This record gives sequence, structure tokens and C-alpha cells, in this order.
Amino acid sequence: MGFPSPANDYVEHTLTVNDLCQVDANCLTIQTSTGYAVVNHSIKPKQQDLVLISFCGRSQFARVMGRALITDDGEALEGDALDDVTVAGVVTFLINRASRAAVDELPVI
Repeated sequence: MGFPSPANDYVEHTLTVNDLCQVDANCLTIQTSTGYAVVNHSIKPKQQDLVLISFCGRSQFARVMGRALITDDGEALEGDALDDVTVAGVVTFLINRASRAAVDELPVI
């Protein structure tokens, strides 16, 4: 039988997307036109956060700005329009496809 090898303390495990992006039971990974988005539905949205919303039967991304949500097409959802909005969660990570690197002028910002 013996004892466990002390070398096991220095063995590195393989990195996965789940480890890097802290994907857990509270997260949802969705495919976007440019890659993937990791959405955590247990985090309360705060100012400047990017959130996934459902509005008029369509899922889209929006940024929290004051008492309004600014969608990715520039539309401001505020006031009574927010009654029809459901916030699915806060976007914690955006994962872009590497194949777009050849056409992306600014791959790292």
C-alpha cells in the first residue's frame, strides 16, 4: 500500500473553460454571433454591468445605465418599457472565436 507520493502536491491539473470562467450551477453559457457569453443569474446587476435580457420575446444584451437599459443597438429601455423586460443574469465573460482573429483589427482591448 504505502503512502501517497509527495510529488502529487506539485502536479498541475489541465485548465478548462469552466475553471477559467468560474462556470458553476448559477451560470449559463450561450452562443453568440461572435463566440460565447457566460451569464451568471445569481449576481445582482449594478451600474455599467452587461446583462442578458428578454424583451418582446427576444433575448439580447443590454447595459445598465442609471434607471435604463441600453441595448446593443442603442435603444434605451426605461420607464414603463421596463415592465416587459426580464433580466436573465449578468454577463461575466465573453469568449470570442479565434477564427475571427484574422479579420479583427483589435483582437485584444
